[in-house]
Amino acid sequence: MIIAIDGPAASGKSTVARLLAQRVGVPLLNTGAMYRAVGLACMDAGLELEDGEACAELVRGLDLALQPDGTVVVDGEVVAVAREEAGAAASRVAVHPGVRTRLVELQQAFGARYGCVAEGRDTTTVVFPDGDLLVFLAASPAVRAARRAEQEGHPERAEAYALELAERDARDASRAVAPLRPAPGALHLDSDTATPEQLVERIVAALEEVTP
Repeated sequence: MIIAIDGPAASGKSTVARLLAQRVGVPLLNTGAMYRAVGLACMDAGLELEDGEACAELVRGLDLALQPDGTVVVDGEVVAVAREEAGAAASRVAVHPGVRTRLVELQQAFGARYGCVAEGRDTTTVVFPDGDLLVFLAASPAVRAARRAEQEGHPERAEAYALELAERDARDASRAVAPLRPAPGALHLDSDTATPEQLVERIVAALEEVTP
């Protein structure tokens, strides 16, 4: 079983996907964690993150694996993908076709081996367009900024996070390869007022309609 959840940053994808994976009994595939790991690897190697060829060459040489428990391992070492700078680095390297091609290969191999609830920003359009259920999860800019500020423990930076998210949205939506957009036929959900648990219930109900 493969359920793919797309949507912009801080729309609630990670929380909903984690709860859903537990509910249906398949691993969680956090594609963003893999891009974060690559972004950090490129930073640590001293690469210019806008240098697509260099970043793609690095990722092709990495022994990168996502474990069923969600841990990202690069060259035998667990990567701390929650580092604050990892998100911005991920967005910058994710625009490079060579980076995306390699990570999509790994993500599809993971799904074929384990089944999964996959969450990210191209899981429904590129990685698993033929998944059992495709979901696009949205939220208003103000709600997303407040969530990110709370997640990072800096409520006073809500306005700054709003600007950062707007910049990230622009990069994700305008990139030449796999831009952020809803997949045809995807289930659209809004997380502004619904709780993660309520969203999971809606997804499970939709899943029951499309699977035997």
